Amino acid sequence: MSRRLDFSVQYACERAGLPTRAQFFAWARATYAGGGQVTLRLVAPEEGQRLNRDYRGKDCATNVLSFPYATEPQLCGDLVICPAVVARESAEQGKPPEAHYTHLTVHGVLHLQGWDHETPEAAAAMEQRERAILAILGYPDPYL
Repeated sequence: MSRRLDFSVQYACERAGLPTRAQFFAWARATYAGGGQVTLRLVAPEEGQRLNRDYRGKDCATNVLSFPYATEPQLCGDLVICPAVVARESAEQGKPPEAHYTHLTVHGVLHLQGWDHETPEAAAAMEQRERAILAILGYPDPYL
């Protein structure tokens, strides 16, 4: 089985100040060592709100959405990140935007692999996995 991860990034919003494809890929690769195909789309709030409403029933833009299509034999899915929400949350939480983008990429790729936070136990396990990956990448605990 191929360990090649085809990872594309679509900038469907203003690109200035956003992480590069290489950064997003490095964060995704730190989260998933196998092969597959993942597309990350960075969107304006209107698109983020529409997708969140249509697929999750929540009528607001959110920071990250995950759309897994397959985990076997290889990972296949889409991630959607809304930079306007990331910027607002980074400011509110007093954290650098790059650290927040890293966390959301890790979080989203874990969702593509089947991780969830629907129960307290699942949430604790997912958060612990995120902390471990972020520490390897040199970022602080996002839940402090």
